[in-house]
Amino acid sequence: MKNLLKQYSLFIVFVVLIMVLVEYLVRSKIVPAFIIPAPTSVANHIVEQWRPLIFEHLKATMSEFSIGFIIAVTTGVGLAVSMYFSKTIEKMLYPAVLISQMIPIIALSPIFVLWFGYSIWSKVAVTVLMSFFPIVVATYDGLKSCDKDYIELLRSMGANKRQIFMKLNIPMALPSFFSGLKIAIVYSLVGATIGEWLGASEGLGYYSRRMSGDLNASGVFASIVILTVVGIILFALASLLEKRTLRWKNRL
Repeated sequence: MKNLLKQYSLFIVFVVLIMVLVEYLVRSKIVPAFIIPAPTSVANHIVEQWRPLIFEHLKATMSEFSIGFIIAVTTGVGLAVSMYFSKTIEKMLYPAVLISQMIPIIALSPIFVLWFGYSIWSKVAVTVLMSFFPIVVATYDGLKSCDKDYIELLRSMGANKRQIFMKLNIPMALPSFFSGLKIAIVYSLVGATIGEWLGASEGLGYYSRRMSGDLNASGVFASIVILTVVGIILFALASLLEKRTLRWKNRL
C-alpha cells in the first residue's frame, strides 16, 4: 500500500488540487454549478442517494458488464485460437473483426434495441461489441509472436502440435492476452453505460441521462465518479491477476 501511494502520490496531489480549485470556482460563482458542480455537492449526492445508486443502478450496470465481458473473453479467445490454427478462418473472419470496430457504436445501438428490445441483452450486445476486439487481436498477436526457433527446438525433441501449443504458445501469449484483457475491462464498462444511455430503465448510464434531463449536474457527476472508481478497481484486479499469473516471467 505504501509503495502504491508513493508511486501515485503526484497524481493524488494533482487530483486534490483540481478538486479544491473547482470547489473554489463554484462556491465563488465564477463557474455556474449547473455546468460543473462542486466536489462536495457530488459527494453529498452520493451519500444521500447511495441506496438506489449502489443497489439498483450499479447492480444493473455490473450485471450487464459481467455477462458481456465473459462472452467477449470466451468468444474472443476462441476466435483467436481458431485463426491461429486455420489460415482459412483467419482470412475469412479477421477482416470482419476489424470492420466491426469501424462502425460507430452509437449507430449500432438502436439496431440492438430493435433486435433485443430494452432488455438486458441490448446492453450486453453493445458491451460485447466494444470489448471483443482487444481480446481477439491481443490474443492472436500473442500466439503468433512465439519465436520459431523455440518451436523447432520442441519439434526436434518430439513434441507434437498440441504439446507445443500448451507448453510454448500459451505461456508466450499470456502477456499480450492480459494487455487486451485490461483494455477490454474498461471498454466493457463503457459499453454497458452507452447501452443504458440509449435505452434502459436502470443502470448508471440511465441514471446519468435522467439526471442530465433534470439539469442535475451533481447527479450526473455522481454516476461518473462511481463508474470511474469501479473501472479503476476492475483494472487493478486485472493487473493483480496478471502479476500473479506471470510470476514465472518476472523470475527470468
